[in-house]
Amino acid sequence: MARLMKSNHFKLVEGAEEAAKSSLLGTVDSPGLAILISCVGRKIIMKQRTEEELDAIRGVLGNDTVLTGFYSYGEITHFEKFQKCELQNQTMTITTLKED
Repeated sequence: MARLMKSNHFKLVEGAEEAAKSSLLGTVDSPGLAILISCVGRKIIMKQRTEEELDAIRGVLGNDTVLTGFYSYGEITHFEKFQKCELQNQTMTITTLKED
């Protein structure tokens, strides 16, 4: 089965911002480090506007958080608990870390 996806840079920036907000659930302080893993499909759509995603993430995580990351070719995961894992595309995964 193949599923065709259609997106635009506004939706991708919104998605990156939501991923940043989700990465902060259950925390009080800003993280010290954020590892961003963005699907190369996002880069293809964003072209020269990839910095807009970083700006949106920076707006949520704050200026004191160090950002690092890389591009991937998608990820294998599930959206809901107990669902089978599938290849996801155009994803932005954010892992935040803080040392106390």
